[in-house]
Amino acid sequence: MTTWTRAELEEAFAGYTTGVQRCVDTGDWEHFVQLFTEDALYIEHAYGTFHGKDEIRPWIKRTMGSFPGNEMIAFPPKWVVIDEQVGWVITEIDNPFRDPGDGSVHGQGNVSILRYGGNGLWQEQEDVYNPMEFMKATGGYVRRCHELGTLSDDARAWAEKFGVELG
Repeated sequence: MTTWTRAELEEAFAGYTTGVQRCVDTGDWEHFVQLFTEDALYIEHAYGTFHGKDEIRPWIKRTMGSFPGNEMIAFPPKWVVIDEQVGWVITEIDNPFRDPGDGSVHGQGNVSILRYGGNGLWQEQEDVYNPMEFMKATGGYVRRCHELGTLSDDARAWAEKFGVELG
């Protein structure tokens, strides 16, 4: 067991959140990949388990480059727990969508467990959430965009694929 200082874990997590926002701002998810060690493990219960940057890279770029990921505007932490002894940062991340045009807020959170690998990099991340709740929230966002005339082609294709009635 490695003991990390709270300051190191806080600094690494600040770098993580800054890196994720940089991805959103630039549309380049390579910045996300670079937050991990070469042999990192990424566990995403709905999509699978990815071993190393070479598996994480195509998955994150595909996922965040298409709907619904490409309409999420930020991934701010709602709360954070830090365990210095094991090097874990556990956080609830919000996943808000862009404003559909009326100021309403749509999104769904998830819990992320980050296991630190040293040197500002993460050895593992596991995302935990209820896929059915995520689908429900995304469906509500899609319907609201449709009502306001702001529905993107990607969102429309997603709605058709998953049987979301647009009314």
